[in-house]
Amino acid sequence: MKTDVLTPQAVFYLPQHLVVPLFQRPYVWDEADQWLPLWQDIARLAELRLKDPYTQPSHFLGAVVLQAVDGQHGAVPAKNVIDGQQRLTTLQLFIDASAAVFESRGFDGLADQFGDLTHNRAYGGVVEASLKLVHSNQDGVAFREVMNAEAPVHHASLTHAGSRITRAHAFFAARIDEWLGAGDEVRSRADALAQAVGQGLQLVVIDLQVQENSQEIFETLNARGTPLTAADLIKNFVFQRLEAEGADTRRAYAEDWPFEAAFWEQEVSVGRYTMSRGSLFLSQWLGSRLGEEVSPRQTFIRFKTYVDYEAGSKMGELLLAIKEQAGLYRTWTEHAGDSSRILTRPELAFYRMSAGGVEVLKPAIIWLYDPAGEIPSDVADDVLAMLESWVVRRQLLRLTSADLGRIVAEIIKSNRTTPVAELVDSVRHHLSRLNVNSNYWPGDDEVRSHLATEQSYRRYPRARMRFYLEAVEDHLRSRHDNPQVPRLGYHVEHVLPQKWETHWAVEGLEAELARGEHVHRLGNLTLLTASLNTTVSNGPWHSKKEHVVANDVFLLNRHFREADRWDEATIDERTGVLTDLLLAVWPVPEGHTGAISDGSTKVNAWVEVKHLVAAGLLPAGTVLHSRPGQWEGRRATVLADGQVEFEGTTYTSPSSAGYHAKGGRGANGWNFWLLEDGRRLGDVRAQYRGEKADRPAGFDWSSLHEILEAVPPGRWTSYRDLADAVGTAPQPLGAHLSKCTQCANAWRVLSSDGRIAPGFQWSDPDDDRDPADLLREEGVTLVGGVAAADQRLDSEALGLLIAEGE
Repeated sequence: MKTDVLTPQAVFYLPQHLVVPLFQRPYVWDEADQWLPLWQDIARLAELRLKDPYTQPSHFLGAVVLQAVDGQHGAVPAKNVIDGQQRLTTLQLFIDASAAVFESRGFDGLADQFGDLTHNRAYGGVVEASLKLVHSNQDGVAFREVMNAEAPVHHASLTHAGSRITRAHAFFAARIDEWLGAGDEVRSRADALAQAVGQGLQLVVIDLQVQENSQEIFETLNARGTPLTAADLIKNFVFQRLEAEGADTRRAYAEDWPFEAAFWEQEVSVGRYTMSRGSLFLSQWLGSRLGEEVSPRQTFIRFKTYVDYEAGSKMGELLLAIKEQAGLYRTWTEHAGDSSRILTRPELAFYRMSAGGVEVLKPAIIWLYDPAGEIPSDVADDVLAMLESWVVRRQLLRLTSADLGRIVAEIIKSNRTTPVAELVDSVRHHLSRLNVNSNYWPGDDEVRSHLATEQSYRRYPRARMRFYLEAVEDHLRSRHDNPQVPRLGYHVEHVLPQKWETHWAVEGLEAELARGEHVHRLGNLTLLTASLNTTVSNGPWHSKKEHVVANDVFLLNRHFREADRWDEATIDERTGVLTDLLLAVWPVPEGHTGAISDGSTKVNAWVEVKHLVAAGLLPAGTVLHSRPGQWEGRRATVLADGQVEFEGTTYTSPSSAGYHAKGGRGANGWNFWLLEDGRRLGDVRAQYRGEKADRPAGFDWSSLHEILEAVPPGRWTSYRDLADAVGTAPQPLGAHLSKCTQCANAWRVLSSDGRIAPGFQWSDPDDDRDPADLLREEGVTLVGGVAAADQRLDSEALGLLIAEGE
């Protein structure tokens, strides 16, 4: 065994074939978890080289294991890829995408340099040109197609456009082209990128001889031990640096490293990730220093780069800063969890973020309240109040939060040197000028309009609904200098009870529908110090009112003392009152309206069935039919309040109804349900948004292409299963298969009884292969022309094929 730390230049420059064996799993890396972090790391290396051409920053990519092939023949040596094929494939795709962009920009020398890392050149008629990485598994066709495509590569027109391989190549090409930009610096940026890739990246390459046990090595490298957290890796790095600085590492560990306590080792969930609280803090602390979004998976790498090239401080000084701010962070967190404590502004923000299920403002809080900074607490409080208003108003409208982390990072980065006297105005201006749907600051009128009819109890998580009402109570108390309400998890009560039919009955269908629609609105909800027993809770208004007035102390409930009735009109009135109070808690600057540039998507960004009913596009009583396929024949009805009834049960969304119609299997209700005229429910939604419906003018077959790419050799599926998986019918799917040059593996699609369809034809009229022979070669058992049932993939299994690795 030979182990070396090598650059991509050293790994790939010699003529060779690195063979991915047939038994290796297919390519599963994706944009969110691998492509984007890799691109960010490479771009960072290139930026550092542009900033200082004499620096030599590096980034470690991980390990690969290669093994010599026994009994080689031919002029090009070959090795099997035992481990690391996902990493090598991605790196080859990145290098080839770079070469394509370089060539399209006229940088032929750089394109040739990178081309030599991905392709073996032909030599004197003895050796043919070939790829250096060879896929023997199902990824081979797509990999060869995109790697051999002429520059500039038109990815959408490739036969295997739907494959993950092609999508990765397209992603990198787009990012590289965008990063290079235009102008006089393009060539220097291209040179920096080429140096970053060829010389700045590092791989540990383990070379095995033919006789060595590759499986044992593979199992050792992939053993299921306890993985190191970001905090573990950073700790090791910190103390190595402290030792190099001559510091007393024993004293530093005992007195200055704060992350050994149980508080920091507790696992917390952030989006799709679970990590230790210590790792989360270090990620957020980095964000507060850099003004960047720091991915949880990139925390250690980014910390190391920051210390090496950007901090400008010794490790001992940085450790003291980390210790002090970690102490504040722990205090804010623990105080936020103390139900009876009067909270400071950052502590209250921590509590509300916890209840709201977000972490996005914590880097900004660490920055604003940095003891080493010069921001007075009253200024920090004002900035935090604006940031919280921005986030909460978007939550009230249930708008996406995906872009908010980037905006917080921008605000930190652009205001680190802003004079204190100008900071509040600077942040206010930054938030006020946001003008796209993904990040704008909503105005008062839009929030009022939304909350007037919103089914608040159903739409907001219970903890979030509770802190909205707590915030209103705190605001009312502040008028009288009363302390904050204790955060004891008070009961959220419906004033008009959910079971209103006995004591709150009304006459007529229209009145009943209106009553049912008002039950979950904001104005019908309140907090009680103790939940009412069932008899009182569901009882008539006069007895319920007496109990609330006599036993409850919330200012929030003073409204009920003067109410001699409780009905739709009073609920609407109180909804308006509570909305105004919420807007006062989380205000916007005077005159701010929340106008955005992509206005067509703003108002209709979150569309529900109730909006279609209100707009007259979907009348109450409309019967919906399940799409053709396995679940054909189900019927549902649209109700006046926007709910969907299926088999006697009402559901809040078409997807929920579809889930139950499919027997507990996931469903996109907008695609699953059809109207009598054949339109999808999603087409009506598109009409409401002012968009063009994608059917019948043209069906989006991209998911079909992706699924077909993923069907493995030795398995088959049916036209019906495939149609159900992508949301169409078997007949149009079959017609598309026979004509589409992007549909891979078409011979693996059979009739429902496992036979090759009588009308099967290749999209290429010159293709004369026998599909039965292909199936047998791949391992499908055919008896009497019928494929084995146990090798069939149903619609659920097809969906899982493209869900794996995402």
